[in-house]
Order: sequence, then structure tokens, then C-alpha cells
Amino acid sequence: MNVATARKATRRPPITTVPTYTRLVTANASSTATPPQDWLALQISWQQPRPPFSPEALGAPQAGSPDVVEKQCSRYRTLPQPPAGLGNISARRPVGAYVTSSAASSPSAPSAALPALSILDLVPVVQGGTVASALEDATRLARLAEDSGYRRLWYAEHHNTDALASSSTALLIANAAAATSTLRVGSGGIMLPNHAPLAVAEAFGTLANLYGDRIDLGLGRAPGTDPRTAALLRRGAREDGEAVFASNIRLLAWFFGDQEDDAESVQLSGGVHAAVARGTGVPLWVLGSSTAGAAIAGQLGLPFAAASHFAPFQLSEAIWTYRQMFNPSAPTAQIAEPYVMAGANLMVAPTREEAEFLFTTHQQMFVAIRRGTRGPLLPPVREMDWAPHEEQMATSALRFSAVGTPAEAAEFLRGFAASYGVDEVILTGYAHDPAARERSYRLLAEEWAASPSHLLS
Repeated sequence: MNVATARKATRRPPITTVPTYTRLVTANASSTATPPQDWLALQISWQQPRPPFSPEALGAPQAGSPDVVEKQCSRYRTLPQPPAGLGNISARRPVGAYVTSSAASSPSAPSAALPALSILDLVPVVQGGTVASALEDATRLARLAEDSGYRRLWYAEHHNTDALASSSTALLIANAAAATSTLRVGSGGIMLPNHAPLAVAEAFGTLANLYGDRIDLGLGRAPGTDPRTAALLRRGAREDGEAVFASNIRLLAWFFGDQEDDAESVQLSGGVHAAVARGTGVPLWVLGSSTAGAAIAGQLGLPFAAASHFAPFQLSEAIWTYRQMFNPSAPTAQIAEPYVMAGANLMVAPTREEAEFLFTTHQQMFVAIRRGTRGPLLPPVREMDWAPHEEQMATSALRFSAVGTPAEAAEFLRGFAASYGVDEVILTGYAHDPAARERSYRLLAEEWAASPSHLLS
């Protein structure tokens, strides 16, 4: 049996078998129950073939329930649990909360308002296209994001790849801001180890002065590229551990503030000021895919953006850690309560079959990265040509993917957001035909806005 035949033989059931989760039952902060795991989010992911699942039969998860999940869904693994006790996690936004079909009567169920939706653009370059055409596509997408009501549009820094044209993040932000008038535009993110904080402050301070209070600065600790490219970007050795990352964020917060000199600031800045950044108050975000980044975001009192669209494995633990560590009194704090954004992949089309077909471009890109190839985005294919271990890797890493009709994708995203209690979902999608990508975002926005409790902006 060849790979294509094996893939057809194990084709998953329709996305419509995914249950609709509409309410959360929050755990009392004084409860001794162990915080839930990621099993629920895995259940709502359509990526893995599985038998039909009945939440009514299973009920709310109890201690030791992973064995029940294992019987229902043998291919799913359960992740390690966070420490016991909910501590000071806000009951308003529980982490990995229990979800049941009978939760509507629960007095502690949160508001049914949908999370905000945003877009993450990596400016893909397609096979047969050019960087110039990719940048034109990005400009069109920015206008579409604003017209469709998405909350924000972010660009992610990447280097040494023919598949993406998002290397100069600040320039892309300037282009998008110039093409729009109300949309928030920012970085998701600037990979801080590649840049001097002073240069980042001056670039984003300039953007804020040009385009007002529409600029976000998301900061990541990864290099966004391979080690050789990172070495060239940094022009020499530079420490990039957690302490240095947090210290650099502290310096950026000072640059965007009043820049009043005190003992700490002088130690950080060496007495250097960034006039173009002073008083701009550019909002800072911390990006991460693990508990380390989440802890930094919490300790600094900043919003946290989880890279769950490609690194979903510690999402529960990361959000839990962030809420536990959140300090609204930190000198860098910009928000009074925790705020979580989580990433998901998207491909929406009039039919589920077409959406699945178009999504193979995204899957091929993921596999190509793992194989060490960096070519432009490939056209979609009817059957993926991948080895079993590659399929398993892609299926696991891309588990948070809303692929289907507008209604199916919206249902998936509602379940995803509810199961983790996230405030905002940022979506990324790839298509060989830019028009298909634009249609995908437009169709979802129309479906989302049709909800009686929609919240796009």
C-alpha cells in the first residue's frame, strides 16, 4: 500500500462530528480539584481520525479521566497537568475549563461573547510568484482585514526562506498602516535576540508617531531562523536567555514611556535616550510557545500571545502559568488583568472538500520545513505525499486548524476559544492562490459577524 492509498484509507470523519461546546463550568478558586488538561482541546481538533465522540456520554472530566479519553480517542496523548490548585486564576477566564452540554444552567458560566479575531500574515511567496507580488497581496489583505472587521493584523519576522517575505517587519507594518485607517497593525513578532532594543524602540516609536495609537509590538525570544542566519543578524555573540529577554523588554517599556532617568534605567540604557519613542506608549506583547515565555509575560504584566498554530503542545500549561504569574503592579505592566491571544490555522471555502484541498498547501509547507527545504508555497494536491511520521508530526503540530465551511470553521474556533478561555484568536492561513486566502478570511468574518454575540473589533 503506497502513502496515498494509506492516507485515503485513514481519512478522517466529517468535521461536523465535532461537538459544539457553548458554555464553560468554572472551577472555584478554592477547589482542590486538579486543573484540567489539554484533552478537551484535542477532542475538538478535527485533524486526527477518530470514532464519533459524545460529550453527553462522557460528561465533565474527573480526576483520572484521561483513561476514558484514551478509550474514546486512542491516538491522542494527554499532556502533563499543571500543579494542583487553581490559585489566583480568575474564574472569569478559566484555563482549560470543564465543558459540558449542561453548563447553561451554571451560575458561574462566563459570557457567551465570542473572542476577537485577528490575522497573522507571514507574507507567503507562492510558486511562480515574486516577492513583489507577495507584498501586493499583503497590502490587499490589510485592506480586507480592516473592511471585514478584524481587530488587528500582525506580521511575523522570518529570515533565510524563499517561502516568506516577512523579513522586514517594521516596513510591512508601515505599509499596512498607510493602506488602512483604523486597523491595529503590529509585529507577531519582532524576534528580540536579532535586534538591539534601541533600534526597535526607534523604529516603532517612529511608526507610532506616523500612525497614532494603532501600532502593536509583539516580542519573541526565538531567532525566527536557523543558527547561521541568526549569527549574521546579530553580528556577533549575544546572550538571549530569559533574564536578558525580560531585561530588554523592561528597557523597551522605558523607551516608550517618559524616559525619566533613575538608577535602574541608567543601568539598562547607559543614559541613552530614544527621542522618537518617548511618550508613545506602544503596547507590548510577549509571544511564546511554552511556559517560559508565559511566565515572563505574566511577571511583566503584559498580554501573552501563544504560538499554538504551530506549537500547541504546552498551551494549557502556558496559559495556566501566565495567569498564575500575572503581576498588574509590575513596572512594565500595561493591563490590569491577564489577556491571552492564541493562534490557529484557517482555511475556509464554500465546501469542506474544497477547504481541505486548499489546506494541503499549508500542510506541504509544514512538511517542507521539516525536510529542510525552503521553497515557495506549492499548489494544493489531491493526496499528500508524506511518510507516516511526517503526517503524524504535521497532524499533531497543526491540530488547531479550522478547515471547512464558514459555519464549520466558526464552530471549531468557538470550541477552541471556550476550551482555553482565550480573549482573542489570531489566524494564519496559506494558499497558493492569494484570492483563495482572501476569500477564506472574508467568509469567516461574515459568519462570525452573523453571530448575535460577535466581537470582531
